[in-house]
Amino acid sequence: MGGGEEESVEAAAVARRDRLRALKAAQELLNTPDDNAATAKPQNVDNQQPVEQLEQEKEDEDADEDDKEANVHMKFRNYLPHDKQLQEGKLAPPVLPKFEDPVLAAPPPEEKKEDPFLNIAPKKPNWDLRRDVQKRLDKLERRTQKSMLILMEREEARRRSGEDTENGGED
Repeated sequence: MGGGEEESVEAAAVARRDRLRALKAAQELLNTPDDNAATAKPQNVDNQQPVEQLEQEKEDEDADEDDKEANVHMKFRNYLPHDKQLQEGKLAPPVLPKFEDPVLAAPPPEEKKEDPFLNIAPKKPNWDLRRDVQKRLDKLERRTQKSMLILMEREEARRRSGEDTENGGED
């Protein structure tokens, strides 16, 4: 399995290299002035160059890549390289402004320390009984009010009848 993957990677690299060469040649043709176009050698469009010329181009590309690598200035933010030449590219860590958290600066307000066992029991011990019996109490309250009204009416009727008999007997 490993051999097939390596071959496909190599084939992809070769194909990419060929495409890059073709793009580079096209770019050079576009960048050359018209005066030099007559004196420039025509390039093979079919990309069928002799083997020696391809090998020479590969060597030139390798040399160009080595030159580019030598000229690259690397910057290291989080890594200190062992090589003395590369240590010049080490960047100083950024200086962050001091941040003072206003929440941490103010002392926290003192909370009243309550006994945790006081919160276990309800403040009114019969709250559940009242809740369960409330409908019955409301009904009884209405009946009590009605009964009191009836009693008041009877008492008033008795007074009236007593006054009528007193007044009626004297007449």
